[in-house]
Amino acid sequence: MTTSNLRVLVVDDEKAIRRYLRVALSAQGITVMEASSGEEALRAVAVDHPDVVILDLGLPDMEGTEVTRRVREWTEVPIIILSVREQESEKIAALDAGADDYLTKPFGTGELMARVRAALRRSYRKDNEPIIEVKELKMDLERRMVMVADHEISLTPTEYDILRLLAQNLGKVLTHRQLLQNVWGYSSEEDLHMLRVNISNLRRKIEPDPTRPTFIQTEAGVGYRLRSDS
Repeated sequence: MTTSNLRVLVVDDEKAIRRYLRVALSAQGITVMEASSGEEALRAVAVDHPDVVILDLGLPDMEGTEVTRRVREWTEVPIIILSVREQESEKIAALDAGADDYLTKPFGTGELMARVRAALRRSYRKDNEPIIEVKELKMDLERRMVMVADHEISLTPTEYDILRLLAQNLGKVLTHRQLLQNVWGYSSEEDLHMLRVNISNLRRKIEPDPTRPTFIQTEAGVGYRLRSDS
């Protein structure tokens, strides 16, 4: 996927970080817009309609998690969190609020660009592709059909719903809470075992080697993602 003509909003209160990202992203042919506060970010998303938002958590007027939550009230623009905070609880809160990905500072430009491209692929796929393919794994959402290496796989309704949700967010970490709420309609610590059992069953059915999964990746303490680079 090309990044030419891409418009990215960088939201960070540190001028040096904004300058670094402007130089790095501009070198990729990306148009960079900047905001230094949450309110500026909300106005920029509403007025300028960026293709991707790169958002710091520690803003002077509000948390980046709150910015994410408010942006999600009206748009599905991809949001990538860029923060020095490494705690799992911070990552989970940002992802639960609606962020697409989380990258910890310091970071490499190559990794950031890979996250941007993955977020754009997910955004495009949601709007345009009822068929999702990851190497030998193929999901036909319209026909509710799952195939691995051209062989149809029989899944329970719950297993299908989990895989569909992961596939619609290809490459994105979905937290335990997001999966439980979207598949079962509620979330509690006691239900994590139910989720893990279904993930284990899914892996037995779709993975070439369930003990070394290549499709469904565990993000320890956070959740799961369907790897876009499998």
